[in-house]
Amino acid sequence: MRQPTAEPSHTVQPDVIRYFPLPLFASIMGLCGLALVWLKAAHLWHWPAVIGQAVAVAATALFLLYGLLLLLKAAHNPQGIREDWRHPVRLNFFAAITISLMLLGTAYQSFAPGIGHGFWLVGAIGHAILVPVMMHIWLHHAHYQLTHINPAWFIPVVGNVVAPLAGVGYGHLEASWYFFAIGIVFWLVLMTIVMHRLIFFEPLPQRLAPTLFILLAPPSVGMLAWLKLDGETLDAATRILYGVALFLALVLATNAARFAKVPFFLSAWAYSFPLAALTVATMTMAHLTASRGLHTLALMLVALTTAVVLWLIVKTALAAAKRAIFLPE
Repeated sequence: MRQPTAEPSHTVQPDVIRYFPLPLFASIMGLCGLALVWLKAAHLWHWPAVIGQAVAVAATALFLLYGLLLLLKAAHNPQGIREDWRHPVRLNFFAAITISLMLLGTAYQSFAPGIGHGFWLVGAIGHAILVPVMMHIWLHHAHYQLTHINPAWFIPVVGNVVAPLAGVGYGHLEASWYFFAIGIVFWLVLMTIVMHRLIFFEPLPQRLAPTLFILLAPPSVGMLAWLKLDGETLDAATRILYGVALFLALVLATNAARFAKVPFFLSAWAYSFPLAALTVATMTMAHLTASRGLHTLALMLVALTTAVVLWLIVKTALAAAKRAIFLPE
């Protein structure tokens, strides 16, 4: 008796691969930021260093997982990668990958510098290649509009200021100056464009509202990077950069009720790294100035940053369990 012919099988990729969202790499930046907060607390206040180290290791594991999922997406859904590359917002999160590597290198510098140096080198070289390519896209696009601009556009070019945080200690002084120069100059350029868009056009969509916190990152990280480059000297540039960061934090604080009403989106991870950067900057300023007021503020920010990151982890896990993350946009 003739057996029925089996139908050819078609492998259907899980949604976690087909629709893996690039903005998830912002969570790595947030975890690295929290690790740096606790490692700084260990250095300045003799808190347990193991907390920051554990967070850094967890961020590494998560980075490897996300990297694997992104590679699988590229292999099985290349059209999705092309769409990310053409998207006016998601494009910027390719740079979050290389920035995450530099941040891992920064976190590991205090307890595993050999591993950290490797992370930093791969991230810095990748970022040095990626950013000019992205700038080329910005300059020769045919589909961007001013309303597409939002603070996430800071990530690629302004992310350069992350490099000196560990680059100086690893012996890459001139490369660190190169990255810092790009980041600071283009922060001023993009800050002007972003403020023009925010003031004269309609408010950001709810999904992108948390990205306003990214405004905190350039002056906060810029201050820390400047200190590394300038020999840890409390000078006018340090005070100016920290003052700008503190002012922007106050502006955002006046909108706390608005942020509290925004439903959870993956963009909420934009709260994490900028808050962490401001926290480390405040801890550093408190130490350099011996200011009791700044010391108190630093303690409050450590608590706030830790609570926010824990909240983000819980909300992300719940959203993933409900299959609300790996969806087509």
